[in-house]
Amino acid sequence: MTKPRGHYAKTSSKRQQIIEAALAAYAEAGSRKVSVRDIAQRVGMTDAGVLHHFGGREALLTAVLAARDAAAEERFGAFEARSAGDFLQVLAANASTPGLVKLFVDLAAAAAEPDHPAHDYFGERYDRYRRRFAEQLVAQASAGPAPDGPVADGPVPDEWAGAVDADRAAEAAWAARILIAATDGLQLQWLLDPRIDMADDIRRLADVLLNAPGDRDRPAG
Repeated sequence: MTKPRGHYAKTSSKRQQIIEAALAAYAEAGSRKVSVRDIAQRVGMTDAGVLHHFGGREALLTAVLAARDAAAEERFGAFEARSAGDFLQVLAANASTPGLVKLFVDLAAAAAEPDHPAHDYFGERYDRYRRRFAEQLVAQASAGPAPDGPVADGPVPDEWAGAVDADRAAEAAWAARILIAATDGLQLQWLLDPRIDMADDIRRLADVLLNAPGDRDRPAG
């Protein structure tokens, strides 16, 4: 693979330096707000100089969250290969960096706007999480993985036909959405009350949701 040279290599290196400084700033911040100036001072740059490398504050913060995901992947393994236990470990580890949790919660809400720099990042991230959680539920129900293909929010994809009962697959997709929604909501509650054990709460919810998916009398979709 060809390595970037000259100006591009320096730009890439500086971007990485800024992201690492931002990660450290948010990891150490606790409940304190982190400003662009805080990050800039860590790398010996001006605020404008930092933002120049990303095109704006929101794009910088999006890159910081993407870097946090990459760090979690390095620590806990590839996203697609993680078990339910791995996800709980990630959630427990997040409790050590409330500043990054707060950044995630704040940016997730803002990213609902289609033109927000983090809009695509969160959309893709939620798609992956729904897909992975639903696959695990389907595998548990059918003693085998679901075929490749996206997990829809409503109807069960045609690719799943024959792999597992359609109602059970729909229940798995629904349970995946509920787990993700509960995880995000618990992060906000935890920021307000750190006594909450996020990982344990999600584990207990998962025990309920994953217990015989599809057996509850609930409309599909």
